Amino acid sequence: MFLENLFPPIPSELIMPLAGFTVSQGKMELIPAIVAGVIGTILGAFPWYYFGKLVDESRLEKLADKYGKWIFVSATDISKANQWFNKYGNIAVFLGRLVPGIRTLISLPAGINNMNMSSFIIYSTIGTLLWVSLLTGSGYVLGDNYELVEQYIAPVSKIALLSIIFFFLIWIIRKQMKK
Repeated sequence: MFLENLFPPIPSELIMPLAGFTVSQGKMELIPAIVAGVIGTILGAFPWYYFGKLVDESRLEKLADKYGKWIFVSATDISKANQWFNKYGNIAVFLGRLVPGIRTLISLPAGINNMNMSSFIIYSTIGTLLWVSLLTGSGYVLGDNYELVEQYIAPVSKIALLSIIFFFLIWIIRKQMKK
């Protein structure tokens, strides 16, 4: 789970159901498996959080001023996003931990916005605990068929990620039309 956060292509959707399957075989205990998954995820979130602190808002705005036209992001957009994150950051971190594709990246704006470390850990842990428990429990219940978890979660994950991309594209189109 630590590696999933450092290298997003390693999906928890495969790792934790396998842990649940291993629990169903009596080779591992359920609670320690979940706790290990949560700890690994939280530890893997810290490098991204601290990278966000290094980047900080002013550096990000300078990059947006210089290169933003290529990705349709301005310093004003960054400022608005940071204002939004400052208002809804706790819930954003909690929900972000439940959404594949966002799970790792949510640590970055938390660091950029200097989110309180205790709040970051608490909301990350609660969201991660729900996600890891769901995946591990699913692998446990499905036993030998634990691979089905990925089969059912993958389409939902793709829909969530595509929805985010869709709304981002709508935002870009609207922004371009206003110009």
